[in-house]
Amino acid sequence: MSESSSNDYLLYAPHPPASTLALWLEESNRITRQILSNISIADQVVPQINILNPPLWELGHLTWFHEFWVHRDGQESKPSSMQNADYLFNSSEMAHQDRWSTPMPSLDNLLEYNHSVIESTQELLRAPIDNKAAYFIQLAILHQDMHNEAFAYMWQTMGRSIPFTPFTEESKLETNTQTWIHFPKSTIQAGSEQGSGFIFDNQKWAYSIDLPAFDIASSPVTNGDYLSFLESPSNLAQSTPVAPPSHWKKDGAIWLERIFNQWLPLNCAAAVRHISYLDAQRFCEHHQVRLPNEHELGLLMSQKQGAWQSSNLWEWTSSTFAPFPGFSSDPYIDYSQPWFDGSHQVLKGGSSFTPDRLRRVAFRNFYQGQRSDHFCGFRTCLL
Repeated sequence: MSESSSNDYLLYAPHPPASTLALWLEESNRITRQILSNISIADQVVPQINILNPPLWELGHLTWFHEFWVHRDGQESKPSSMQNADYLFNSSEMAHQDRWSTPMPSLDNLLEYNHSVIESTQELLRAPIDNKAAYFIQLAILHQDMHNEAFAYMWQTMGRSIPFTPFTEESKLETNTQTWIHFPKSTIQAGSEQGSGFIFDNQKWAYSIDLPAFDIASSPVTNGDYLSFLESPSNLAQSTPVAPPSHWKKDGAIWLERIFNQWLPLNCAAAVRHISYLDAQRFCEHHQVRLPNEHELGLLMSQKQGAWQSSNLWEWTSSTFAPFPGFSSDPYIDYSQPWFDGSHQVLKGGSSFTPDRLRRVAFRNFYQGQRSDHFCGFRTCLL
């Protein structure tokens, strides 16, 4: 994980005051420690599949990441306060499958390591900080926020009880109110300007694009919409029909949906979730509609709420995750660049487990198209 030659990250101002960063850090780390402080021995074990990580490894990794960038200046020559941390917890070096077989420090030791690193940062934040420190502290906090959300969708995947209180309630969609919102042809600005605050490198830099006119759904696709698609004769007639989501099951005539460790009657008016990009595409083909691209969805999401309804989910777009013109990596080179591989799709929005500081219209989330374990849904555009 070598340092990028670009110093663009020093241009990401203004920064929140140190007092705000201290509050963010306290909140994010309190959630992490709440999840892990009381974890049972049984819950420390998860199956070795590519969408999961062992929880103790994940705690060690997010603490190591914070220490490496905030307190070690991104330099392996500056030692970690935990022995072998660079070997154990650098996600760029530790192969995914090895995270199960490699002996890890105890939970108590990892919590102590976490406490020590976070306290060191809180000490920094008791005095004014410069742009460089502000950038890396924000990077570490937002990285931890993403891992907290990953704990939530890992617990959902495993059918465990909800790991922390969501930041927002599930969106209550009004039934039968979906309309098509027309956007005329326009020239919009994609990406982010210098001086617009913290950004991730895949948002660099602002540029103009001509966006043809389009019509986008005011509401996300619902469970009811998706169930009608699954049960349609044309889907069932396919050689490989789209199957119900793995967190749905039918009990007699009643469809149920598992939300963490509870099976509840399927709410047909709620936004459908845990749908892969590939299955969303099949839904669109069936209805002769399409997914919005990231610029269309971003334009919708920049409008005032009321005209459109949030799904409270990450929403798939038809845009393959790719660099904007003039892209250069920031110091954490592996955040974006390795994933410009043609197999990741951009998602916009945010879920109930995404804090507001990450729920920005310009933020580009990205996942491989076959994944559905994260809190994801979609809406459609007319062809």
